[in-house]
Amino acid sequence: MTHSTTTRRANAAPARDRRKDSAGETAVPWTQRIFAYGGFDYPFLVLVLVLLCIGVVMMFSASYVNAANHKASNYDAFFYLKRQAAYAVLGIIIMLLASKINLAFLRKAAVPVLLLAFALLVAVLVIPSKEDFKRWIYIGSFQFQPSEIAKIALILFFAYAMEKFQKPQFTPAARGAGMLPAKTFAQRVQRFWARWNGTILYVGVLALAAVLIYKENHVSGTVITLGIGAMMIFIGEQRIPLWFYFAATAAAVAVIIAVLKKPDLLPPHAAERIVSFLHREQDQSGDNWQTIQSLRTIGSGGLLGQGLGQSRQKYGYLPEPQSDFVFAIVCEELGFVRSFGILLLYVALVWRGFMIALHTKERFGSLLVMGIVLQVGLQTALNIGVVTATLPNTGIPLPFFTYGGTALVILLGEMGIVLAVSRVARQIKL
Repeated sequence: MTHSTTTRRANAAPARDRRKDSAGETAVPWTQRIFAYGGFDYPFLVLVLVLLCIGVVMMFSASYVNAANHKASNYDAFFYLKRQAAYAVLGIIIMLLASKINLAFLRKAAVPVLLLAFALLVAVLVIPSKEDFKRWIYIGSFQFQPSEIAKIALILFFAYAMEKFQKPQFTPAARGAGMLPAKTFAQRVQRFWARWNGTILYVGVLALAAVLIYKENHVSGTVITLGIGAMMIFIGEQRIPLWFYFAATAAAVAVIIAVLKKPDLLPPHAAERIVSFLHREQDQSGDNWQTIQSLRTIGSGGLLGQGLGQSRQKYGYLPEPQSDFVFAIVCEELGFVRSFGILLLYVALVWRGFMIALHTKERFGSLLVMGIVLQVGLQTALNIGVVTATLPNTGIPLPFFTYGGTALVILLGEMGIVLAVSRVARQIKL
């Protein structure tokens, strides 16, 4: 049994913050409206920190050769490590701060954060850029991807909306009333809207976000965004009939088949990767080079690996090993057994997140945690699929491992939100 969320003190503000209102009753202090109190889930925190530490170490092991050989004068063997470690420290601070945020405050922030994310997604498209892909916003030497902010914004908004549309006007009784026989056209419209208004809202918001991210020529970001939205709708929307999910799945399969048969439907860079993936045996250069070297890197690790820091493929064979293919270096240096153990850590993180969600009484908090851990699980699965050549090379980062400051800081902030929700969860057994 853990120390996680053990008492009703979770949202109790300190006595010194309590005040009396004009009626003589105890008013809710501003600290209680913003900050959460009580213990959070320590097993989840330990899993996050373990994955973070392993990720930083393996990113350094994969990157120091590439950094030392970089032509830029300000690079050295520790270049990527110093930057990633700095972002990790910043992310831990943000995670601890986020773990103190009250759910009521997060609930109120859902719509403003979504609007901010949409504003940033539009801004990145209209701001002049020297690069072909408009994915980053630059503020001095600092840069970030609005699509990373859009992911957590969608999860936050979906959790908020799915809670709101469940009460009070959408209770089972109200939904039953909405399904009474309709004789007039107006009654049919009213019945349709009562059943589908929430779904229309979710699909509309998700489609808008996906279109804006796709306009950035960011296909992998679009796939992850659609995946997050689809999973949130599946776990949170209770008014959708079963046939709708079958139809949506069939539509998704049809789109995949169409793209595989005619890759030109995608932007040129994505289409080239699809073609290379489908004809990997015929062309082992160009877009296929990194994937083929990834497979060789994984295979050379064997059962127990070459040893930490002993990778041979990072010496110019596997391009940019600190990026989305860092797990190939993990497999080469640590071997199949230890690499599989790392994957089990991801499974444990997702499982622990689900336990927190299931023990949370508030629907908003429960859906919020599920969305966040499902995002981690989805990105991990897609990244492993790319590294093992099961999926086309789409540039999907591995959480906690891939080099990148924006993604790491936002990811740790999301982990802080899970810890914040765990403060109001019931006691969880290990």
